[in-house]
Amino acid sequence: MTALTTGRRRRPSHLAPWEERPSPVGRFGKGTLIVVILVVVLGPLYTIVLTSLSSSATVTRAGGLVLVPDGITLEAYRQIFSDTVVSRAILVSTGVTVVGTLISAGVSVLGAYSLSRPGSFLHRPLLFSVLLMFVFFPGIIPVYLMVSGLGLKDSYWSLILPTAVSAFNVVVLRSFFMNIPGEILDSARIDGAGEFRILFRIVLPMSKAVTAVVAMFYAVGYWNAWFNAMLYMDDTRRWPLALILRQYVVDSNPLPAATAGVTGDAPPTLAIKMAIVVIAVIPALVMYPLVQRHFTKGVIVGAVKG
Repeated sequence: MTALTTGRRRRPSHLAPWEERPSPVGRFGKGTLIVVILVVVLGPLYTIVLTSLSSSATVTRAGGLVLVPDGITLEAYRQIFSDTVVSRAILVSTGVTVVGTLISAGVSVLGAYSLSRPGSFLHRPLLFSVLLMFVFFPGIIPVYLMVSGLGLKDSYWSLILPTAVSAFNVVVLRSFFMNIPGEILDSARIDGAGEFRILFRIVLPMSKAVTAVVAMFYAVGYWNAWFNAMLYMDDTRRWPLALILRQYVVDSNPLPAATAGVTGDAPPTLAIKMAIVVIAVIPALVMYPLVQRHFTKGVIVGAVKG
């Protein structure tokens, strides 16, 4: 009896009654696995950042990507921000991301809320149309012809409107909205609240988690989008950063004024490429930790219960 009591006292408080105490081998294995995952994830990022901060001599000695620091310089970043092409692309990507996320999140919330109410106008046909988007896509050529026919070519709206609504995000929001108790909404209607007031004063405050996750999906999508810009933007001054990243880093095409006016110890081309990669990755790295805690509640729980 004493032995059993002692064994229970030694059990860690965070373990469930049916869970066994982890063995030293198990703890060592978990720790090793976590370290390996961290190295795999953070290793390339470390190399990219270090290369972007290295001088020409360091990159030359390393023969490419730098693994061991040997002098830090911000010359590559100074060169990028002195280049009007990259600076303008950053502003374009920021504007498209902000405006596009507001429009996409707003339309998705309105559409999901209407589809979550069984008695809404054209409920079944609209729901069927949204679900049909999972299976069929009109294709690049019809969308291109539609964008050109509407006069949106070489317009910033061509980077937003063709991908403004995601059927997946609408379904996730709808599933979450349907889990809100109907009694709460009915009591608000009895008090005289309209549908818009119910949505903005009751539904959205109760759905901050899923709304934040969906908004992050849209924001990351707009920030990383380059294909629409390649299709619809002939004016290089309106290219977003993602397309600049592809043209310069992936395809190795020279940027206008990338080396114009540079004298003395100019930063190596590889350092400039890695600096552009770092600038393109920073928004996602900053945004994800802020929204990560909402993922389980906002997406997984809502999708399962729906």
